[in-house]
Amino acid sequence: MAVKSAVGVDQSLLHTNITIIIKECAQFPYQVNSPGMWQNFRSGTMSTFSLPTLEMQLVLIFAITQASYRIFKPMGVPPFASQLITGMILSPSLLGRFTIFKDLFTIRSQEVIGMLACFGHILFLFLSAVKMDIGNIKKMGKKALYTGIASVMAPMLIGSLLQKNFAKSWLNNEERLNFSFLFTIHSLTSFPVVVYLLEHQKMLNSELGQLGLSSALVSDFSSLILMFMGTFTKLGKVKGTMYAIKDAGANILFLLVVVFAFRPAMFWIVRQTPEGKPVKNIYIYIIIVVMLFSGVFTFAYGMSLLFGPFVVGLAIPYGLPLGPIMIKKLNSFTHNMFHPLFVTTCAMRTDLFLLNFKGRVMLYNAILISATFLGKMLGSLVPLLCCKMPFSDALAIALIMSFKGAVHLSFYTLLGFYPTEALRDQYLSLECVVMLLNGIIVPILVKLLYDPSRKYAGYQKRNILDCRSNQELRVLVCIRRSSNLNAVIRLLEAASSSPARARLAIFVLHLIKLAEEASRPVFISHQMHKKIPFTNSYSEIVIKAFSHFKRDIQGAVSVNLFTVVSPSKVMAEDICTLALDKLASFIILPFHLKWSVDGCVASEDSTIQTLNRNVLELAPCSVGILVYRGHDYNLGPSSKLMLSSDLSTYSVAMIFLGGNDDREALSFAKRMSNNTKISLTVIHLVSPGSNELDHVTNLENVLDSKALKDVILNNVGDDQYVRYMEEIVQDGPQTTSMVCSMVDGYDLIIVGRRHKMKTPQTSGLAKLSKFPELGNIGDLLASSDLNTRTSVLVVQQQKMMI
Repeated sequence: MAVKSAVGVDQSLLHTNITIIIKECAQFPYQVNSPGMWQNFRSGTMSTFSLPTLEMQLVLIFAITQASYRIFKPMGVPPFASQLITGMILSPSLLGRFTIFKDLFTIRSQEVIGMLACFGHILFLFLSAVKMDIGNIKKMGKKALYTGIASVMAPMLIGSLLQKNFAKSWLNNEERLNFSFLFTIHSLTSFPVVVYLLEHQKMLNSELGQLGLSSALVSDFSSLILMFMGTFTKLGKVKGTMYAIKDAGANILFLLVVVFAFRPAMFWIVRQTPEGKPVKNIYIYIIIVVMLFSGVFTFAYGMSLLFGPFVVGLAIPYGLPLGPIMIKKLNSFTHNMFHPLFVTTCAMRTDLFLLNFKGRVMLYNAILISATFLGKMLGSLVPLLCCKMPFSDALAIALIMSFKGAVHLSFYTLLGFYPTEALRDQYLSLECVVMLLNGIIVPILVKLLYDPSRKYAGYQKRNILDCRSNQELRVLVCIRRSSNLNAVIRLLEAASSSPARARLAIFVLHLIKLAEEASRPVFISHQMHKKIPFTNSYSEIVIKAFSHFKRDIQGAVSVNLFTVVSPSKVMAEDICTLALDKLASFIILPFHLKWSVDGCVASEDSTIQTLNRNVLELAPCSVGILVYRGHDYNLGPSSKLMLSSDLSTYSVAMIFLGGNDDREALSFAKRMSNNTKISLTVIHLVSPGSNELDHVTNLENVLDSKALKDVILNNVGDDQYVRYMEEIVQDGPQTTSMVCSMVDGYDLIIVGRRHKMKTPQTSGLAKLSKFPELGNIGDLLASSDLNTRTSVLVVQQQKMMI
């Protein structure tokens, strides 16, 4: 039956006095599936079937989006700009003018894709709120606090001055009222938008990125309060004071229920979830239902449909296990499917032919947009420059805070704070064009201004070689699994000496993998001198192991333990940041292979291998990769940890060929020889063609000879713990044979990575290498063909900036 139906009408228009009637023939019940694509396409009836129409719309939208993204991606422009471009291409100003596209995007078909798009944006805001750690507000630095507040207040102040001085002569009363809310939207900085930009710029874990996140968090809460007050102020003027008070009271009651009932319930779920186990699906379903109902509630009482889900998301604890599992379950199809539809469908309302600045209202809006952008830039710059931040970094932060994204687009589209409804599409067209320029230019400038890897540059020497023998050695130890503990603790005890000699400052970083979609890491500092509540602690085993270690060493070392819960793709930056902050000279990483009792490879973790390679490239100090092939002891909470203190001696060999990495490895080996339990043997592999003249004329050989000098002299006497051996090898095969014959005679072998260095002793070994992060000799010692229990430490010296 054909009936007349008003469809595709924005809800905000239904609350005005403007009467809009759209007449279209619609058949009830709706037809979802078509009998055949080709038959209906030829007859021109394909658009009457909702599912095939939706599928063709999705194919077209994502094809154009991906094509445009491939163009802008090398410049550092995030997909948001490509999604806007897709919407503008399909808008009435371009492809939307043609009949075939009008038939594809009919008013009735827009209901389906519009519903999916709106649902995607609700999920996007909900997940963005889950990623926000509101606990960071308590420990917010003054720099972030002042920047966040100023970035909102400065454009608000400029907008207010424009309203006071120009609006009276340019606008009528209704237009001034609506513009007072419109410049509030121009002034806000959204935390989800800043996270989105920093993620695609790979700055999320950088120092500048963390400052931007903290400032955006303050700004977002300030904007939320202003929007809350502004919404009910306008509601009071439109529908009366009592109506506004009733709706405001309902929303305040909603906030109280979320804070004092829903959030404690979330912590109860966390307590009910056993450590290491996933959250029950029934809890996830309940949370999603509450989230959807909250949007209906807040919409019914005057606020936006988006407000409720955002508040519910804030109430969910960010840390393990609840926050990450919510992100993991909902993030993929939200960010890759539904939410891009929202941006594109909003941009499809753009009509470039409507843009003209002949009228005062349109010109005033353009001036207001420019003035508030300038105010936000200045408001962000001034506090940072007063804190003596470099101008380039301060400018990068100001641009980050001025970036506009999907949250701004939703406010412009859904809230409808416009002077008149007749000019709605004209203003939306202007906003979309401005956001497109902002979405392209700002990311490019940020990428040019700041390189997050620059903070790890080695301008100061932080290595073992340049650390004096009586000076404290600061070591950062990374633990990924409990199976790494025994190897690391045996190495650290071997490297520690008596208190009278150089101390060992150990910083232990327990790495816990977080969902890749999560926005920012959780960093925990454990106080070793306080009683540790072991129950429900993800780092319980690590804390207990190093507590026993520190007690057994009896003051020869200092131990500080940290836990970081972050996505694997940014763990390398977490490690380098902590190493830089603690002035570490040496980072110890676990190898990605684990051996079984019979000598076979038991498991392989490619994420650890990628992590090691990234740290080798970024590290601000020297790095060591520890390959452990010994037995793994039971390190459960109730078990006794077996340390190397149970052993009488620990036999160590250092294979020396020459170069920076070998000299660094030798320096660490010589420090280990201060321990009376250590028996150190330095094996120097030399080629038959080397002579004394080469050692005098070649700078590298001079440095090698200087490093070996005290080792050779240490060989004199019967009570020395250091032995020097010199072996002549011609090529790689002979080196392989020699190394394989000696490997079982030692508990630990230390080698330099010697990356990209070519010598006769290692000729031909590079072609057979499986693990380039270990170098030629390290790869040989870690080979699965070598059945041994000997551990290997591969050392790379700090990379200095030239």
